[in-house]
Amino acid sequence: MPFTNANSAKATIMVVDDTPDNLTLIVGLLRDDYKIKVANSGEKALKIALQDNPPDLILLDIIMPELDGYEVCRMLKVDSRTSSIPVIFLTAKTDIEDERIGLEIGAVDYITKPVSPPILRARIKTHLQLKATADFLKDKNDYLETEVTNRTKEIIALQNVVVLALASLAEARDTATGNHLRRTQLYVEFLAKALSEKENYRAFLTVQTIASLAKSAPLHDIGKVGIPDHILNKTGRLTADEFEIMRNHSSIGRAAIERAELQVGERFDFLELAKEIAYSHHEKWDGSGYPEGISGDAIPISARIMALTDVYDALISERSYKSALSHTEAVAIISGGRGTHFDPEIVDTFLEVDDGFRIISERYSDARTN
Repeated sequence: MPFTNANSAKATIMVVDDTPDNLTLIVGLLRDDYKIKVANSGEKALKIALQDNPPDLILLDIIMPELDGYEVCRMLKVDSRTSSIPVIFLTAKTDIEDERIGLEIGAVDYITKPVSPPILRARIKTHLQLKATADFLKDKNDYLETEVTNRTKEIIALQNVVVLALASLAEARDTATGNHLRRTQLYVEFLAKALSEKENYRAFLTVQTIASLAKSAPLHDIGKVGIPDHILNKTGRLTADEFEIMRNHSSIGRAAIERAELQVGERFDFLELAKEIAYSHHEKWDGSGYPEGISGDAIPISARIMALTDVYDALISERSYKSALSHTEAVAIISGGRGTHFDPEIVDTFLEVDDGFRIISERYSDARTN
């Protein structure tokens, strides 16, 4: 009974033997049930196997001149294009050690000559069935992996949409922010990548953490949704009382994210960073910031990165109460805050790559959207 491959066509078997009589015998036994390809040398067998339509199974002699069957099998198994083709040794070598070697280098079976036709047909059918099953499972696994990848992309896209939608609520109430969210997100990602090459930050700033930082950065001022309009959009400087109210946005922001997690009933890694950023990005290295007045390494790395990028963007942006500073002026102010406002090593890294900040600020300037 003929065996069909995955395309519902007759399976193709390649017979490899340097003796014409042996080729004639095997072809005669199998040609009614299978498509047959023949090769009278190892070199020809490899060329045929690498063609666009490779055989479904190979019957391979061992004793051949130049390239013997063992070497052909080894070469087939190390090439990803042919490694899954079942190889059955069909040989006059009857020693147990020869069989052991053949199976060890990747053959699925070992049949000695003279050949018993019923045994040969049965072994071929069995291994073709096994290959068909393996191919089906591989295709199914590839399909599932693709589905998982697609679903993961959808989830990530949904997370990004939700984060930006939430962040935009706060931005919509602050009439002066412009492209602030987009710029600070890009600054954070850019600076985090530069810091990831530094010994003190390499362990924390993995590829995944950097992606999560960039995703959560737009939520740094989400707490401003809880600040009254007359304070949030005041054109002059805030009074001491008004500033105290404004300071509450850090606590409001973290609390909002925590409430959202409670509603969902699940915690997300990138929201852990978002909570750190929202709550602590106004802390200062010397302990003079808010809301807790913590200092140094007690400030989360995520918040330390956000602190510098947030200040840089505020400096180079025009506000109702101030003019925009140049990139050079902003860099000088941040440099002056080394060890007081900002983590010294983060400032040092910023100074190494500050031109990247300038490029981002120019590409996403508020003037381009006005």
